[in-house]
Amino acid sequence: MLTWNSDVWGKLAGPYGSSENVPVLLQQLMQQYNQEIFDELFQEHLFHQNTIYTATYAAVPFLAQIACSTDDAGVRTELFINCGIIEASRKGRDEAPFPASWAELAEDVGSSVCTELYRDYIEAIGNIKALAKEVFDYAAHHSINETEKRYVLVADAAYRGSYIPANMLMTFINGDEYVAVCPACGEEVFIWPNEADAEILQAYEHDPVFHTGQESHVIVPATSFADEEIRTLAERAAAIGEHIWAGQLHYLAGETLCPSCREKISVWPSLLSAFTM
Repeated sequence: MLTWNSDVWGKLAGPYGSSENVPVLLQQLMQQYNQEIFDELFQEHLFHQNTIYTATYAAVPFLAQIACSTDDAGVRTELFINCGIIEASRKGRDEAPFPASWAELAEDVGSSVCTELYRDYIEAIGNIKALAKEVFDYAAHHSINETEKRYVLVADAAYRGSYIPANMLMTFINGDEYVAVCPACGEEVFIWPNEADAEILQAYEHDPVFHTGQESHVIVPATSFADEEIRTLAERAAAIGEHIWAGQLHYLAGETLCPSCREKISVWPSLLSAFTM
């Protein structure tokens, strides 16, 4: 981990330029966690529009240290979620000794510094991943809202290496709309909950926001999960009491006829096809 006074901080990039203020905010958080300070750090310096930066890699080990040492289960859950969002957004996941996009930084600070930054990040993600049981216990037994529970599931998927499902579910985090792509004709398929029961999903040819009154198409739900990732998501959603997603996953694992070309499609791979590594 970088020392607080390392000149490397000023050479790392964030969404709006230099990250020289990042160590100040991290120090404040490590002395006493404050949600406003964390929000400033995350939103202004570490994450922007599903993109992470070299400053993000350097900061995560400190956030992991807070998450692993705090007695506050709410803080632990908050950091588990947000570091999971970072991990879901990571590109070049198997690059070593550090991402190829760091070539310019390596010339500036040295390859050994970049190698250490990347190694510390990977180790930190492993440490946060190990908190999953505690976070799931908290989510199951405390009154956190449905959206927060869904973010717990997204973060957990990212830590398990299921990056594409994590990004798909993060994009459609509210569970009130999904957009698949028909593999036969390439047209979008809009998937919305039934008005009477949010766990039941239906398919539409056009976005129902702009095309009201159109015919809905039945999605035949899966009675069991052949896909291991869907099965794991369903089990974990049920375990923390996120019943809407747990119910919707049967439909997301199901089949329907494409509203445009009438070819039978499997919903899950059609959803994931728009999300790549």
